[in-house]
Amino acid sequence: MVSMMELTEELNEKFDSLVRIAMKSGSIDQGLYAKYDVKRGLRDQNGKGVLTGLTEISDVVATKQEGENIGAPIDGELYFQGVNVYDIVSDPQRQRYLFEEATYLLVFGHLPNKEEYESFIRILGSLRELSGQFVRDVILKAPPENLMNALQKCIVLLYSYDENPDDTSIPNVLRQSLQLIAKMPMMAVYSYYAYRHFHKGRTLVIRPPRADYSTAENILYMLRKNGKFTELEARVLDVALVLHAEHGGGNNSTFTNHVVSSSGTDTYSAVAASMSSLKGPKHGGANLKVMQMFADLKKHVKNYDDEEAIRSYLLKLLNKQAFDRSGLIYGMGHAVYTCSDPREVILQSFARELALAKDNMEEYELYERVERLSKEVVAEHRQLHKPFCANVDFYSGLVYSMLGIPTELFTPMFAVSRISGWSAHRLEELVNNGKIVRPAYKYVGYHVGYKQVDDR
Repeated sequence: MVSMMELTEELNEKFDSLVRIAMKSGSIDQGLYAKYDVKRGLRDQNGKGVLTGLTEISDVVATKQEGENIGAPIDGELYFQGVNVYDIVSDPQRQRYLFEEATYLLVFGHLPNKEEYESFIRILGSLRELSGQFVRDVILKAPPENLMNALQKCIVLLYSYDENPDDTSIPNVLRQSLQLIAKMPMMAVYSYYAYRHFHKGRTLVIRPPRADYSTAENILYMLRKNGKFTELEARVLDVALVLHAEHGGGNNSTFTNHVVSSSGTDTYSAVAASMSSLKGPKHGGANLKVMQMFADLKKHVKNYDDEEAIRSYLLKLLNKQAFDRSGLIYGMGHAVYTCSDPREVILQSFARELALAKDNMEEYELYERVERLSKEVVAEHRQLHKPFCANVDFYSGLVYSMLGIPTELFTPMFAVSRISGWSAHRLEELVNNGKIVRPAYKYVGYHVGYKQVDDR
């Protein structure tokens, strides 16, 4: 394939002209969106999501319900199949495998009893390993630099290793889903080592998972040279996986899964489509943006206690004068939550515990300070008279970095978690046998007559 760099100067000029034509052709009068009451981004004028489906899998609560009316904003709550996530992660008799328990809850609709729990753990443990042929022919062959693309490639090509890939019956889709849930951590970590070897020239080491370890324990075990980790590290990663496992049917990647599943396509195609969505910096890639933003902040603010310098930097972010000039403070704000994101509240407490154990309180306190000052600066800058909170992405990158997880794996870790939610939603879509999702777009162009080429 010829790259743009290899085109002649004349063809480059022609291409630049085509770019301008394409941009002009694709430009729509912004006033028409209001004229036809188009729900841009499937949101109403207040920014709330337009109802496009029903689900029992999870519930995102951000306002007080007063009869038929929606009341004032409240501290956010997140429920998996009716169970408050806070109760799952704060259970004093916590299981060793919280992510696995949450996955069972999402997929099967109830908390497992002891027998169900133990058999589920054994099933996932038996499905974790990847064949040497798959590792050689898929993971180690032409690994992409972006690990989300590498993971997506693995998912798509699992189709070729499935004896019955197109069967969309519930038993077969459940089998495929459990295999994906079990294998995603291995595919992510192995893809990282392939990238590290082929793109960075580092030693190639692949450690097989342990059947007696949880998902969180296996990730740390496979990533570290000596395979060792502390109980706290495994517990924090386990909680992070739970918090990212599901977040209502309305998030972009889960909605994508519903849309694609409604067409009757196979499981691997549906999950690959969700992966494409999650890769975007407006969705799963946001935690990496937070880390990059903090790296840029540290270049400009040498004294982490200097709140005026931090304020000045945050104001520059909002005025598109710093970092990527997007006008965003990454990790701040949420489409649904206003008072607080329960995932962020939970993860912040574990981030603090981890920072104390790792003597990293200076950096943790910088994050805490930026969170507090961001709320003040945004309120002043945008004349906001309603609450404004941090979201789960704000602390997740810090947690991953303290756990020694490479930045290249930040978004894949999100996918390793969210495959549980995607699987539950895909099964729900198929069980209810809904119609194919087909949104309407209104044509606002003009009809013109066809002209012969010499008359154009």
